[in-house]
Amino acid sequence: MNIFLIGYRCVGKTTVGKSIARMMGRSFVDSDMLIVQESGQSIQKIVDTEGWNVFRSMERSTLKKICKKDRQVVATGGGMVLNTDNAEEMKKSGTIIWLRATTLTILERILQDENTGNLRPALTDKGLKEEIEETLLERNPYYENASDFFMNTNGIRVAEISKTIIRKIKDTGRKNVF
Repeated sequence: MNIFLIGYRCVGKTTVGKSIARMMGRSFVDSDMLIVQESGQSIQKIVDTEGWNVFRSMERSTLKKICKKDRQVVATGGGMVLNTDNAEEMKKSGTIIWLRATTLTILERILQDENTGNLRPALTDKGLKEEIEETLLERNPYYENASDFFMNTNGIRVAEISKTIIRKIKDTGRKNVF
């Protein structure tokens, strides 16, 4: 079984995912980085030249490839669960954890992250704070419906988040996770 981390931009999916993979002796996969590697283009360029629909299609085919393998920790793109088929695919292949953070925390992390320009194209034509608030309002029900459980990441160290998630997965009793 795989472990999938879902949630908005900059909630810690990649950082926490790498930590969990290291602690559990698993491989780590970042679905967005896989798209970048396979296409040879940044997400920003894909969206600018091809549009969001093409990117979402690439995301779908990338997830299918990921789900053919086992015992991975997977950081998904923030919009992965907008396609309910993706959520179902992940559920069949593993456990889904929703990483959450407040708007302010997300805003601070986005502004500090050097990858923001190439990996995180604008989702709306609004200011960043408004975009975060609006997009969270839209996406939170998708994250909630897809996830087996959630973990807040505000002000908590990565190691603590990772250990808590591993413990929660053990507590769910999912077979073949460990």
